[in-house]
Amino acid sequence: MNGNRPRALIAAAVLGTLGALPAQAQEAQGHWLVRARAVRIDTADKSDPIPSLAIPSDAITVSNKTIPEVDVTYFFTPNIAAELVLTVPQKHTVTVQQSALGGPVDIGTFEHLPPTLMLQYHFMPDAKIRPYAGAGVNYTRISSVNLFVPTVGRLDLDQNSWGLAVGGGVDIELAKNWFLNFDVKKVQIRTDVTQFGQKLSTVKVDPWLFGAGVGYRF
Repeated sequence: MNGNRPRALIAAAVLGTLGALPAQAQEAQGHWLVRARAVRIDTADKSDPIPSLAIPSDAITVSNKTIPEVDVTYFFTPNIAAELVLTVPQKHTVTVQQSALGGPVDIGTFEHLPPTLMLQYHFMPDAKIRPYAGAGVNYTRISSVNLFVPTVGRLDLDQNSWGLAVGGGVDIELAKNWFLNFDVKKVQIRTDVTQFGQKLSTVKVDPWLFGAGVGYRF
């Protein structure tokens, strides 16, 4: 009987530990972090040439701008989270460098809506300063296209773009549940330029996104 007692105590301790794991895991889950950020869009502006229109490589540019953004992050564990980045449709001006037109010319505008979903790893989830990095996918919906090149005519853009997104940032604790956030992402956004259904060029917007804002965790 006495020989079995230590083994019984060890078994009870093991079972108790295993029984506590689901509760600990559940406690680690269900953590939400909502952030509001101002984000600067810095476009790459790479494009294929259009010889028939005398438009050289990288001559099509999309305007940079600062936009409002909201993201919702769910923590599966203290370290692993999923982030959904949301905003409202944003209008951009398109400029073309064409020698026949005498220099850069604004040819119109379009709107884009670019929700992004990322899987993140948070390195120090209990520290005052909490860096993270992640990767995911971006979907951009292009709408309200109004592009017109003098002597050429109206142009259109492909309405859907899928691409990779990578980035990272840091949450700095300001007070209980409140954080200052700095974030940077690189996102693939690409669209075909068409006229009468015929592809003329591909524009690689591929912006850098530089964000700063505040977050609340609950």
